Amino acid sequence: MARLLLCSAALLLLCPLAVLATPSGNFYRDGVDVYDDWDICRTRAYGEDGFFRFDGESFEPVIAAQSLGFNADIAYERGAQFALEYPDPTQRAEAIFAFARDRVRYMSDSSQFGYVEFAVNADELLSVVYQDGVAYGDCEDYAVLLGVMYLGAGLRSAVVLAPEHAAALVYLPDYPYANRMLTLHGESGWIWAEATGGNNPLGWMPEQYSGSWLLGYELRDQGLARDGLPDRPLTTVTRDTGQGFAVPLSPLLVVMLLLWIIPAVARR
Repeated sequence: MARLLLCSAALLLLCPLAVLATPSGNFYRDGVDVYDDWDICRTRAYGEDGFFRFDGESFEPVIAAQSLGFNADIAYERGAQFALEYPDPTQRAEAIFAFARDRVRYMSDSSQFGYVEFAVNADELLSVVYQDGVAYGDCEDYAVLLGVMYLGAGLRSAVVLAPEHAAALVYLPDYPYANRMLTLHGESGWIWAEATGGNNPLGWMPEQYSGSWLLGYELRDQGLARDGLPDRPLTTVTRDTGQGFAVPLSPLLVVMLLLWIIPAVARR
């Protein structure tokens, strides 16, 4: 884990858009929470079994590991395809960013799933893109998809948590268009990948995080062991249809307000 002090100059734009009806499976319910067959809670970011394992001072985006290492599938493979199509790392990073920005539309989990929080992994999100041409997700879904695709493309990537937000980072120390070059684990050269706005360029970091204390976690190409579903009935989580506004409020984002008082150890 590392802590980041990040500064910026831009304004975050969120896009209210319609959602499509697509069912997801391999989930079971335990009380009010929904779990997957990795025994990761999809409706809660915090705690040892939460999809981000967030505890107020550190986090581990374990949901990304569902699409990495021995779990690598379509999101990782799509990143590898970008590596073949774009030998230049800068062009490759820009193309992957543009793909996520253009193929995923922002939608709150409550509007899409009926849960205040419901995380999807990178392969689930990309499968909807392949099926319907466009998918819908919130900030952590974008961050996980970008992180996995960047690793598949041979680029180092990370997930960063901010008060009321999550985003991806990609390691591009020579990138000339970033409004801020960031430091992670004492290493400069990381840039912000903020794909939730339809016009965002790679390297553009929102102004409201200027001076904020943030947490960053570099992803590794390691899979998360799957124990299989417990002996209990499966439940189905369905994406809703219709239109709604994307309101980025969730338990994850509320808890991340704690980050305002967490001391940082890195500044650039």
